[in-house]
Amino acid sequence: MKLNDSQIEDLYAFTRKHYVEYYDLQTELVDHLANAIEDQWELKPHLSFEDALQIEFKKFGVFGFMEVVEERQKVLSKKYSKLIWKHLKEYFKLPKIILLISLTVGLYYLIELAIVDRSVLTILLALSLIAYVVDAIIHIKINMAKKNSGEKKWMFEEIIRQYGSGLWLFFVPIQGINILNLSGVDFVEKSPVFIAVFSFVFVLLLMTCYIIQFEIPKKAEQYLEETYPEYKLV
Repeated sequence: MKLNDSQIEDLYAFTRKHYVEYYDLQTELVDHLANAIEDQWELKPHLSFEDALQIEFKKFGVFGFMEVVEERQKVLSKKYSKLIWKHLKEYFKLPKIILLISLTVGLYYLIELAIVDRSVLTILLALSLIAYVVDAIIHIKINMAKKNSGEKKWMFEEIIRQYGSGLWLFFVPIQGINILNLSGVDFVEKSPVFIAVFSFVFVLLLMTCYIIQFEIPKKAEQYLEETYPEYKLV
């Protein structure tokens, strides 16, 4: 005996009721539950749909679908990290490596200037903070619009949008050098090697932020279709 369309819809409603908000994960769980219920019916044809569903749901344990959601989130977050690294490696190849070197050298001299004139550092901090606030407001509006649109939610799409709110990466390294400078640690002023390494690391963070903010979202449709073959059909 097979489940009918109405029962399949009931399974989707059941997953939503138990706090599974992502359509891709709902579909996976519905497929699992449907197959399990049909297997039960082969052994016990007179078992009701509701009873069969409760038997299968109990197999997920006390926390229900929560562990499944967390595990999938870990897998997709790892996938997203690999995606960032894939984009970042492009900056170690021509022609993008030229930009990487140029920004590192430019930042090196900017930091030297900031050490002499702390007003430059103050300006950089202020601009970074403004950029962070503006970015946060934009992403809040985007997320609210997406939520109110009633569209189906996909976990990988959510990860891409959440990681996209990453302009804080601009703020932390500059704040770090400001703390070192104001605390009177003089090895910053006396060590060109330290400044060079810091400049390179900061530029890498800058590139990572750019990738998260612009490059990956620009190709989001492509990555979502690669992750979910059914994405185009929904």
